[in-house]
Amino acid sequence: MPIDPMRPAPLPAAMPALFANRAGTEAKPRRILVADDEAGCRELLAAMLRPLGHAIDAAADGREALAKLSPETDLLLLDLMMPGVDGLAALRRLRADAAFGDLPAILVTAMETREDRLRAVEAGASDFIAKPVDRAELLVRVKAQLRMKDAQDALKRERAELEATVRSRTADLRHALAEMAGARRTAEDSHLDTIRRLVLTSELRDPDTCRHILRIGRYCAVLGRALGLPAAEVEIGSQAATMHDVGKIAIPDSILRKRGSLTASERRIMETHTEIGARILAGSPSKLMQAGELIAISHHEKWDGSGYPRRLAAGSIPLWGRICAIVDVFDALTSKRPYRRALSVEEALDIMRPERGRHFDPRLFDVFLAHLDELSAVKQAPPEGARVLSPGPWPSPPPRSAPSWRASERAHGSAC
Repeated sequence: MPIDPMRPAPLPAAMPALFANRAGTEAKPRRILVADDEAGCRELLAAMLRPLGHAIDAAADGREALAKLSPETDLLLLDLMMPGVDGLAALRRLRADAAFGDLPAILVTAMETREDRLRAVEAGASDFIAKPVDRAELLVRVKAQLRMKDAQDALKRERAELEATVRSRTADLRHALAEMAGARRTAEDSHLDTIRRLVLTSELRDPDTCRHILRIGRYCAVLGRALGLPAAEVEIGSQAATMHDVGKIAIPDSILRKRGSLTASERRIMETHTEIGARILAGSPSKLMQAGELIAISHHEKWDGSGYPRRLAAGSIPLWGRICAIVDVFDALTSKRPYRRALSVEEALDIMRPERGRHFDPRLFDVFLAHLDELSAVKQAPPEGARVLSPGPWPSPPPRSAPSWRASERAHGSAC
């Protein structure tokens, strides 16, 4: 019986078992797409592969092959010489598509020159086989490419599972960090609330300054932001500023609440509240307490060096001490005192402007003036985040006969 060159000879009895059982790769059916413009070649390749249990799709040229590709395609057998879109052009388009960038593709060609092989590799061929196709060689190369695809698919699954695990653990970590941040924030809020209440303990002895410390913090935040300081520094500085007068807790009521002028010895005692406050806050690992210590000791220093307790001058005075010095005087002048009424903003500025470059840092004072509207809004707004207790009514001061505001403040030790 003559042998038909287009019809494959039957496989030896052991051949199907050899390729079906190794590592179980062919345990499940595979989908292989065969593209060749000659129908006889397509049928021959399909006939060689069908005994292995694969599902075979066929395409008459490169364009049809690209159209028939799907996520279920496991391998592409592609003839090199085809009209229209040839094998190399089809390969280049295939590799340009991320969905099929690693799909095994065997180029089938009758050309065996070195240049042809290089072109095939450059185009993205996974392997190539020469015509006329040898059945054993075809099956070995198909087997190798399917194993390679198995390995790639396994890596993709492992990568996907790893990414899912990472996403899950990252979400858990973020949740844990959020809970930690919430707990830290709660602790910080409790810490600040305790500080406010301790400071209020001293301030409540003077009924006219109960809200003073809360406004000071907000004033300092306004100026800190206006200076372009980092948000974290503004937060610490503005909160620390509320502790500027904590040392007053040690000042006797007879001096702290005195309505008349202070004697020289009483003024010296009043001035010790800066050093007492610094000692109260000293030695803490907390950045907030450290900032509070600096502000407590420096908020009565003056730009020209005539302040107290250390007679610091200009840039040797800590920045937040200089900021606090301005807003402390502003709030004190515009607040009621036992010995005088609250001044208007305009009256307060009449007193403060001559102190630019003497009491106050001139640059900071200019920033203060530039943001006066915002500071005035703070003055008018009720304090937020704290409940300020009232110590009850106090006797009204006796009538006065238009004394000098500067003299009144100096007699009480300072505007604060």
